[in-house]
Amino acid sequence: MLRPRYHQLMEHPTSVLVLNGDLKWTEGLEHLVREAPVVLAADGGANALARMGLRPDAVIGDLDSIDADTRIWIGEERLHHRPDQDQTDFQKALAFAFGDLEIDRLTVLGALGGRLDHTIGNISVLAREARGSDLLLISEREQVLATTRPIELESNPGETWSFWTFDPKVRVTLKGVRWPVEKTQLTVGDRPSISNEAAGTRVQVVPHGGAVIVYRLCC
Repeated sequence: MLRPRYHQLMEHPTSVLVLNGDLKWTEGLEHLVREAPVVLAADGGANALARMGLRPDAVIGDLDSIDADTRIWIGEERLHHRPDQDQTDFQKALAFAFGDLEIDRLTVLGALGGRLDHTIGNISVLAREARGSDLLLISEREQVLATTRPIELESNPGETWSFWTFDPKVRVTLKGVRWPVEKTQLTVGDRPSISNEAAGTRVQVVPHGGAVIVYRLCC
């Protein structure tokens, strides 16, 4: 039986952060947001929520991308101005979520696709955080996480998975995939595991010495 793209998130809703990136809003993604216990927006991500009639609990960032009408509708009391230009709005929103609000798990929308520099920057932030399944970037087709600890994830046989690291010192063990590896270097730009395939209903990832990016193409 195929495992739905978001079934775990639907069964156990997480808080959601919406970035100001390109995103195809599907029924499943909208459901995730509407069922989330806490909904946050990084600056202009609030515009997408407003178009759906969803008022975020907080908007974080330098607030240069939020529309004037959206700002009025949401209300100034929900806006958290963070003008620091040494961090992206994504980083500021993560600090607010995990620090100020002490959120345990967060699903991020709008981090993938769109401008290439933004996507690379977002995945780099993900690698630094490396919170495993507690911090997940998703789109209508993709799921990405970073982990420094062993993790076992549900999969569908034949599904496309990719794995890479940014640090050449890190080694990775992969099981439950068509091309397993044992304590192997998977550095991006050198020897990443791209377009691997799930062999069954479980994929196991064991990092050695640092963070590994785990990418799942859902269909």
